[in-house]
Amino acid sequence: MTEFLAGLGTLLSGAIRIAIPICFGALACTICERGGIVNIGVEGMMLAGSFGGVLGSYLTGSAWVGLLFAILAGVLFAAIHAVLTIKYKTGHIISGLGINLLASGLTTVLLVSLWDNRGKSDAVASLGTINIPVLKDIPVLGDILSGHSPLFYILIVIGVVMWIVLYKTVFGLRVRVVGENPQTADSVGINVTAIQYICVLACGAIAGLGGAYLSIGDIGLFSRDMVAGRGYIAMAVTIFGGWNPIGAFGGSLLFGVAQSIQFRLQEVAPVQIIQMLPYILTILVLILVKNRPKGPAAAGKSFDREAG
Repeated sequence: MTEFLAGLGTLLSGAIRIAIPICFGALACTICERGGIVNIGVEGMMLAGSFGGVLGSYLTGSAWVGLLFAILAGVLFAAIHAVLTIKYKTGHIISGLGINLLASGLTTVLLVSLWDNRGKSDAVASLGTINIPVLKDIPVLGDILSGHSPLFYILIVIGVVMWIVLYKTVFGLRVRVVGENPQTADSVGINVTAIQYICVLACGAIAGLGGAYLSIGDIGLFSRDMVAGRGYIAMAVTIFGGWNPIGAFGGSLLFGVAQSIQFRLQEVAPVQIIQMLPYILTILVLILVKNRPKGPAAAGKSFDREAG
């Protein structure tokens, strides 16, 4: 029994570590799409955050300053997406793909410029982990909730605050109305453009934190394209979670458990098949959620006040 509990604690702890960046991405997509802007560019924003975190830590020697750089990098790329989609009415998917390509190319160029290496940066200071007194000594629960990066606890706070804002405040109601019917929102005096800009920039900040977890929150360096598709997985998790912050937590943890199990099955089954498990699960999830609540009706549609 003791061995089982220890194994369960290790499995769930690993699942949480895998789920953290995906959940950041899912929360970023949630707030963005609730405001009516589809953001396939969350992958690029996370990548920018990963690089920004390492750059800030490298320049100052402080991982916490690096975290600020990560947020600013995510917001910068989000601002580009916001201007293209809101002001210039560019197709949301096209803009998002452009953000991803820009982030990939720009970070590679900067890698070569700063560290003369196309693959990875030098090692920098990382955020480390937090062991919670008393809790860390409790079997299973200590493994699950203690010993994580500070970003894990920041993630929980962001998710709870986002849920409260979206469902318990006037501002959250306005965001949801804008995502469903911006013409109606405009007719009752809501500044649709301002709401959408706020949502996209908040998305970039959250995505930047998710990217920072992969670099300064974990290994203490940046590697080329290190987000490795987590932004796209986060979009699937957003759909599975019903565009709800609580659903984002659940969907991310489900994927994290699948990935954690995958690591443990590689010793007893063909690696190529086992590595497909999390992605097969993602596809199955998207198939199974066809009857779940639909996303914001106006997501992906550019708002034109004159046309309305």
